[in-house]
Amino acid sequence: MRKAARPRRAGGGHVLRFDIKICLYPDIPMQTLLALLRAAAEPTRLRLLALCARGPFCVSELTEILGQSQPRLSRHLRLLCDCGLLVRTREGANAWFALAEGAGADLAHDILARLPENDAELAGDRRRAARVLAERARAASDEFRRQGVEWDETGALGLPAAALEQAVVEALPPGDLGRLLDIGTGTGRLLEHLAPRISLGLGIDASPAMLALARARLARKGLDHCRVRRADMYRLPLGDGGFDLVVMQMVLHYAEDPAAALGEAARMLSAGGRLVIIDLAAHRRRDLVARFAHRWPGFTDAAITDWTRIAGLRLEEGRHLALALPVRLWIARPQAEAAAEPALAL
Repeated sequence: MRKAARPRRAGGGHVLRFDIKICLYPDIPMQTLLALLRAAAEPTRLRLLALCARGPFCVSELTEILGQSQPRLSRHLRLLCDCGLLVRTREGANAWFALAEGAGADLAHDILARLPENDAELAGDRRRAARVLAERARAASDEFRRQGVEWDETGALGLPAAALEQAVVEALPPGDLGRLLDIGTGTGRLLEHLAPRISLGLGIDASPAMLALARARLARKGLDHCRVRRADMYRLPLGDGGFDLVVMQMVLHYAEDPAAALGEAARMLSAGGRLVIIDLAAHRRRDLVARFAHRWPGFTDAAITDWTRIAGLRLEEGRHLALALPVRLWIARPQAEAAAEPALAL
């Protein structure tokens, strides 16, 4: 919206002209903005936006919360995805819906911020959503008990998860960390731990059972800026340079091809980003390799240095953690960025 210029005479006879331009969404073309507004301007779709702003839901969960048929909700969800207000992520038999990123998300948040907190219908949706999330957490725990999955490998190795997480925190700079990608997120502990310091968190894991627990953890804490999804660490379905911090915690010793996994992690880094690797140092405990199906008996500094260099990174720090097993933490950055600062001794 442009306000017409109006001349005003200032002291000394000079004429001043004011041209004031007001635009809430200057980067969204008008037709796109109208499509977003039309998509949101329907009661059921507005309720869907409000729910998905709390975290990802699948269609069956949304059906239970809103009490509407799946075909009806599927049509609304498809429209919201087509216009860019929601994003759909396929995981096995389920599709998960969450707020999209970018301009669509900004508009959705602006709209939702103007909804009355005491609206009876929205309050009812929140109560039913809380019950659905509680049931999701219970089902995830039951699945682990049925399968007998020893998901807390660090505990089984005698490595306290809290100590590993604290080592990651101490290796990071103070203040805001930007966008975090946690490769091999497991049950989402690190996402939860760093949530107050990140603008967005995404956890990647190959195990649906792990992701079920991670979703339950994030939903229970109300961390709607953190999400998880199933993906292969060798072929991440993400664009280049989208994250300021990438963490691989106790993941690399399972990798068939560590160099390829590090190359894909490097692709995720922004120009000034950091890759933090925390894993077993080289050891001779063949019993651990056999018992836990590790592909690698830990790593030397030389191996990590070579692999990160091939990935276009420069290893700038390596430190030892005094734990029950030899553990190392390495930090690597894009070579152009790291070259501006002296590398620390390994």
